[in-house]
Amino acid sequence: MRQWGMILVGILGVAVLLSLTVWQIKRMAWKNNLLSKIEIKISSPVVEIPQGPSKQSHGFLPVKAYGRFLGRTLKVLVSQKIYGAGYRLITAFELQDGRRVLIDRGFISVSDTMPIVPKIDGMVIGNLHWPKEIDSFTPENDLKNNIWFARDVPTMAKYLDTEPVFLILKSSDLDQENIMPLPVDTAGIPNNHLQYAITWFLLSLIWLGMSGYFVYRSRDTKT
Repeated sequence: MRQWGMILVGILGVAVLLSLTVWQIKRMAWKNNLLSKIEIKISSPVVEIPQGPSKQSHGFLPVKAYGRFLGRTLKVLVSQKIYGAGYRLITAFELQDGRRVLIDRGFISVSDTMPIVPKIDGMVIGNLHWPKEIDSFTPENDLKNNIWFARDVPTMAKYLDTEPVFLILKSSDLDQENIMPLPVDTAGIPNNHLQYAITWFLLSLIWLGMSGYFVYRSRDTKT
């Protein structure tokens, strides 16, 4: 009776782990399809910023705008693998029609001098984005020292008196003064489902092997 119990536990354990393997494979196919759609949208033809854009309809849309930067620049604390700690610089941008949007101008190191905001009109090209970086662990922004800990579009828009529209800069004919643009791409979107699938599958093999071993030992003990 005990031997049959071990066999049942072994079969159930392997079945559960294999089902998790299959689930991760399906998730990987879904994620690959999603990333493919995002890449196609990122590289689609550049258009003017639409009126009242939304995350659902215009996320990753390539856009261009002519106007000028204005007001203060917000510093979002981030870390880049090669360059270490630094800031993403967020500045308001006024379009020719009077609308104001947020521009992520790119990255500077914490040791760099804060660059001057260009005071002339020019063209900016990039992608609309609404990054989701806020969670329960995000610290409160240090407004006194102008240090933000996430690109919170609604809060930043209210703070800089702009629409909640966020453009990640790709290129510009305005002087960026040693700011390194960080254009939108799919590299930062996690896709670890293959590793997870392999892990669950290997665990199912280990479970199968251990179950067989215990069943064998149980028979050996009886004899």
